[in-house]
Amino acid sequence: QVQLVESGGDLVQPGGSLRLSCAASGSLFRINAMGWFRQAPGKERELVATIGVGGSTRYSDSVKGRFTISRDNLKNTIYLQMNNLKPEDTAVYYCNAGLDYGDRYRPRDWWGQGTQVTVSA
Repeated sequence: QVQLVESGGDLVQPGGSLRLSCAASGSLFRINAMGWFRQAPGKERELVATIGVGGSTRYSDSVKGRFTISRDNLKNTIYLQMNNLKPEDTAVYYCNAGLDYGDRYRPRDWWGQGTQVTVSA
């Protein structure tokens, strides 16, 4: 089992910034990558960004250039720095633990509780 705890969600104005955190614990040998997903009301959960072996990163087109995923291996924590936020970024953001062998991210069924990000004036 892998446990994930997110934090950092908030209400922010358009153009603002937020940083989300996700701390992982448990059987971390079962994973080699982690990622952020988000789900807006009435929409399916979508991949936002992932970070894998060697720090390799992937981003959805909608956030590329605005969001940055990073990690602190000593703290078993990943971060999502979100800049130039837009109203369409409003969603519940979830952390996931998974696998990445260099071709694509494979989410496993370990999720955090979610953290709400609301972008509104």
